[in-house]
Amino acid sequence: MKIHVETLAVNTTRRCDVVDLTSDVDRRVRDTGILNGVVTLFVPGSTGALTTIEYETGVINDLKKAIERLAPQDMYYEHNERWGDGNGYSHVRAALLGPSLHIPLVDGRMSLGTWQQIVLLDFDNRPRERRVLVHVMGE
Repeated sequence: MKIHVETLAVNTTRRCDVVDLTSDVDRRVRDTGILNGVVTLFVPGSTGALTTIEYETGVINDLKKAIERLAPQDMYYEHNERWGDGNGYSHVRAALLGPSLHIPLVDGRMSLGTWQQIVLLDFDNRPRERRVLVHVMGE
């Protein structure tokens, strides 16, 4: 079994930035030479998340609106009282979606659906440089 570890650096803007990582992750997976196994992605931090979605303007906007309904920015968050940074909503949003993905790797390709892309969501209220850890394991 081989294990390949790499980090992607991603610059984000703020407040529900959605960034398509699919081609960057795919390139790194192909460079490993691993044909069968798994790809695990993880974003360190408590205000970012990873998921898959069809990366198309309409569904991206729908996702942003749904997230706003689940954890509105203008709602009261106790976190803001403690730290005064105004990003309580971003912590809740990230917790709802989660920080990681696990994707099967078959014959050198990630097992994504035709319209399924890997996206990083940054919910913080300021621009960030996010790191996404990419672990490719297999043979």
